Amino acid sequence: MPTPIITVQNLVKKYGNFTAVNGISFEVNPGEIFGLLGPNGAGKSTTLEIIETLREKTSGEIWVNGFNIDSAPEAIKKIIGVQLQTAGFYHSLTLTELIELFIGLYQTSIDPLELLKKVNLTDKANAKFKQLSGGQKQRFSIATTLINKPTIVFLDEPTTGLDPNQLVEIRALIKELGKEKTVLLQDKRCRNQYQYFSQKIK
Repeated sequence: MPTPIITVQNLVKKYGNFTAVNGISFEVNPGEIFGLLGPNGAGKSTTLEIIETLREKTSGEIWVNGFNIDSAPEAIKKIIGVQLQTAGFYHSLTLTELIELFIGLYQTSIDPLELLKKVNLTDKANAKFKQLSGGQKQRFSIATTLINKPTIVFLDEPTTGLDPNQLVEIRALIKELGKEKTVLLQDKRCRNQYQYFSQKIK
């Protein structure tokens, strides 16, 4: 059996008397597409944000690629890519300009056109973000998770608001992404809608 790249043990997150995450445990193996699926309010986003080091846990243990989240959060940040919500982009900038902006923030080096090619958006390189369709915006959002060349990619409801054709495109993109990266996603769609993926989804 492979050594898990993510291990979560008895994770608890409380806000006062409200328990958002109640003792969840799971493991994610390298190269796996792993889904946290469930309705709104189930604690999916909270769980991801804690693993991403964006939110503090109440109790429990988490390791990401051998790094403990309590003692090495900065090391974890360097090896993960986190999907931004589309509202977080400057809508008047072109896709190339947005990628170049993020390249500067990450202080990394990557060819914007090569990145856009991965998500089938090279023909939109000079289009402004606000001109994209819903599916194109989601694909671009996923592309931005790859700018810092991460080992693990986190996707937050990547299929929300998409029509059936766009949904097929995003599923295919995630499946391709899973050939190179470990993918951890959360979505409120039911389990059987993700049987498209060849990788195991818990």
